[in-house]
Amino acid sequence: LNEALMAVFKLFTDEFSGWYLEMIKPAYQAPIDAATFNATLGFFEQLMKIIHPFMPFITEELYQHIAERKDGESIMVDPLVLPAPTAEEASLIAQYEEAKQIISGVRAVRQSKNISPREPLVLEVVLSAGDEQNVTKDASLTAVIKKMASLSDILYVQAKGDGTSAFMLGTTEYAVQLGNLIDTEAEIQKMMAEVKKAGQESQEIANIYKGGEQLGAEYRNIMLRKHQENKPLRDLQIYRECSHNLNEILKGLKDLKKRLG
Repeated sequence: LNEALMAVFKLFTDEFSGWYLEMIKPAYQAPIDAATFNATLGFFEQLMKIIHPFMPFITEELYQHIAERKDGESIMVDPLVLPAPTAEEASLIAQYEEAKQIISGVRAVRQSKNISPREPLVLEVVLSAGDEQNVTKDASLTAVIKKMASLSDILYVQAKGDGTSAFMLGTTEYAVQLGNLIDTEAEIQKMMAEVKKAGQESQEIANIYKGGEQLGAEYRNIMLRKHQENKPLRDLQIYRECSHNLNEILKGLKDLKKRLG
């Protein structure tokens, strides 16, 4: 029962309220068209029926107010018909899921770089062999992505440009052009702190393994467990690779600062 409630809750709050309503929301002070409005009421009524067993009273009240009802009509006896999606509908759902991931990726870049949600950005799509069907090439999906990610343009490139922040979705790389939108000095300081932290973590685990060689496996295992109580334990090689990658990013930021300088 709890799993069913959480699934319905996620459908209502995340998919319908968080994504769908945001997609169809008209521009500021612009009216919504009748077809979209009526379709949305239909979706909302279906959702009321789904969630009715968990929230019987409020759903009945809403059901009676969103449309004209005859005497005796009730959500309790109104059948819920949910046919299985067709192949075309399943494909469309998959495409929208991919579009949502792109939007989330751009939003994550905004958050990490402290860029205003209203600041229009340019998204680069690094195309490779097999990417001809990228969802950003669908006109309707492109409109949704631009609107919800606040993009002024989507460009198709062979390699990401300088001064971008990239993220991967599957095998496709996306890069957000940042230009002068970030404080390079603040980013350098932040990255230096991450490099220092990664180096300290690497050294701590290296010391534990070194002590283990001298004092035996039992000592090493005890110290590793103690270390794990305070921090997620990672393989030493991962820390070293992380430190190397952070240093490479730091070098790129410093180069960018010089060019903007």
